[in-house]
Amino acid sequence: MNTQCILEYLSALEMNNNREWYHANKDDYKKANAEFEQLIQMLILEIGKTDSSILQNNPKDLTFRIVRDTRFSHDKSPYNPAFRAHISSKGRLPVPVGYYLMIRPGNQSFLGGGLFADKLKDATTLIRDYIASHGGEWETIIHEPAFETSFTVQGTALKNVPAGYDKEHPQAEYLKYKSWYLEYPLQDEALDDGELFVTKAAEIFRIMKPFNDYLNRALEGFQMPER
Repeated sequence: MNTQCILEYLSALEMNNNREWYHANKDDYKKANAEFEQLIQMLILEIGKTDSSILQNNPKDLTFRIVRDTRFSHDKSPYNPAFRAHISSKGRLPVPVGYYLMIRPGNQSFLGGGLFADKLKDATTLIRDYIASHGGEWETIIHEPAFETSFTVQGTALKNVPAGYDKEHPQAEYLKYKSWYLEYPLQDEALDDGELFVTKAAEIFRIMKPFNDYLNRALEGFQMPER
């Protein structure tokens, strides 16, 4: 597995973010993408040692398109110079929550987990309700020493506790959130050795798993909106 191939291609794409360069270098994209899919396959097998629910996945079904939707963006560059994947029991969908990986040169890569999609209002309500009634379990998970060393819970949030929830609730700050997610930043050097990276990433995801499991219990029965 050649992780340097991934970084080199993405670095070149970032400097040449136009359709002409992309199509002229399509073979390089295919090589880098194949290496990324191999990396995802290795991650599936390693994560699967502690979470067998993700073992049935095909890497091709977990990755996101490199082409950007520029219709509503001020940034009209056509490509996202990053390789991204979400590994969960139902693949790439944001729910159930799983294990997210973004590789982008310039020390912008990270491992992620939790719920990123703050536009899923029903999901937000389910998690708020669950935190409100299972606050002790929430505190135990986010204050576990290995978790606190690795993560800080992030997410877009309201200014005030939403209507219907106790403003004095012990987890009031987290009830303001619309998303609850984790990011573990990666330096480019972390990808120097692909096999070591997979081992390290799987360990970070293992520490993350109780947080993901908590959110997935909250989201039990949630249905993704139909497009």
